[in-house]
Amino acid sequence: MTTEVRVPTLGESVTEATVATWFKKPGEAVAIDEMLCELETDKVTVEVPSPIAGTLSEIVAAEGETVGVNALLAQIAEGAGATAAAPASPEAAPAPAPEPEPTTTTSDSPRDPEDAPSAQKLMAENNLSRDAVAGTGKDGRVMKEDVLKALTAPKAADAPKPAPRAPVAVEDSAREERVKMTRLRQTIARRLKEAQNTAAMLTTYNEVDMTGVMELRNEYKALFEKKHGVKLGFMSFFTKACVHALREVPDVNAEIDGDTVVYKNYVHMGVAVGTPTGLVVPVLRNADQMGFSEVEKGIAALGLKARDGKLSMADMQGGSFTISNGGVYGSLMSSPILNPPQSGILGMHKIQDRPVAINGQVVIRPMMYLALSYDHRIVDGKGAVTFLVRIKEALEDPRRLLMDL
Repeated sequence: MTTEVRVPTLGESVTEATVATWFKKPGEAVAIDEMLCELETDKVTVEVPSPIAGTLSEIVAAEGETVGVNALLAQIAEGAGATAAAPASPEAAPAPAPEPEPTTTTSDSPRDPEDAPSAQKLMAENNLSRDAVAGTGKDGRVMKEDVLKALTAPKAADAPKPAPRAPVAVEDSAREERVKMTRLRQTIARRLKEAQNTAAMLTTYNEVDMTGVMELRNEYKALFEKKHGVKLGFMSFFTKACVHALREVPDVNAEIDGDTVVYKNYVHMGVAVGTPTGLVVPVLRNADQMGFSEVEKGIAALGLKARDGKLSMADMQGGSFTISNGGVYGSLMSSPILNPPQSGILGMHKIQDRPVAINGQVVIRPMMYLALSYDHRIVDGKGAVTFLVRIKEALEDPRRLLMDL
């Protein structure tokens, strides 16, 4: 008796994955819950365990293949003594099963929602493809109003095709290496370009004197670690300062949904983390309800999971604002790109001693440049500057966080 191994549910909005690595070969014994393969989605990596103990009799989806949810990955022969099945002779090999008709609907392929009859008629009359209409009804059902909106919408210009690669000399070609982009890298490229094409993105800058934060941190870091079991870093100060500023400028914590603005009475803080496979943004949920120790513990846990490739889909979804710390890599100044559909992202940078004028005297202070990129469609310049100034004030005098000033 054989058991099928299928693609598990990949998470919200994720419908397909790429088979990255098979850990077992056909004919090898597997234990229950032993990892069989690794799937790479456009957000996270998913491991597929063996549902039973037995022998891997067949691999249906090879490495590099793209598979959908519930697609067949492999077959496992039950029992420790089972072996891979092979036909005795070509004549004895079973004939391949006929492929199902494309129009056939099975239990594995749920039926698409039925569009409104008036919408179907209008699409037929105007020779409009179903794929060209965004349904707003229940379960994505297309309504008559959706078709009318699609018909009156201005025609988008065809996306420009990428320019062909310039010719390469034969001696150079032999020294080049072509590596297919991972799904994560493709998604990063697509989402960042979409952010530039969709949002009216603008960046405003400021600088902050980190003396107050550094003195407070040095004074209490030993006691903080002893009591809470986690080191006191800079991220908790920045997270708390952002929460403080977001309360005063809620537009930065909002997003655009069609022709409406969604204001969020919570702060799910995205923290950009660089990993060997690319940039990921795990989310610290309800950061506005956390103290310094909870923020530090939460960020440390997310960073560890990101480094080990253990982030789940839930860890990556729902962020309302993002912090990106390029300073850990030595960046002195940069303009971060928005993480759609969010309306704001704060870029932190390297702390560097610089001469500054204070009370008419030139002194050396640890300074950091801050950059806030925001969607100008929803956030006005005044709001963006106010937001960044509030962060600067809170960091230069951390007591303001305690007094909610």
